[in-house]
Amino acid sequence: MPKKSEEKKKEKSATKKLSDKEFENKVLELAETGLTSEKIGEALRKENIHPKEHGKKLSKILKEKGKYIIPDVKNIEKNLGKLRSHFEKNKQDKRAMRERDRIASRLRIMKKYHKVA
Repeated sequence: MPKKSEEKKKEKSATKKLSDKEFENKVLELAETGLTSEKIGEALRKENIHPKEHGKKLSKILKEKGKYIIPDVKNIEKNLGKLRSHFEKNKQDKRAMRERDRIASRLRIMKKYHKVA
């Protein structure tokens, strides 16, 4: 039976080696599908491609190409969209109304902080 340390060595050697140009193309390809930098990192790790080996951060690559979306703002907008559609169907839901206002406020604060229009 192999030792645990031997198994870890096998796992590490299974990572894919990509050139920096191929890595950037892969990141941009995933960004086209609408993923944020945090989700792109997860998708790359599932394919055994580790971003730390390539030296450049995902957000920096996306900013250079003009495709960077602030993950916090995107997540809050998505949450607010769900709540708005729920509130359209359920006008009497007072808790949803309060939550909608609270999340809208959080979104305004976040956009002001990140200076997003």
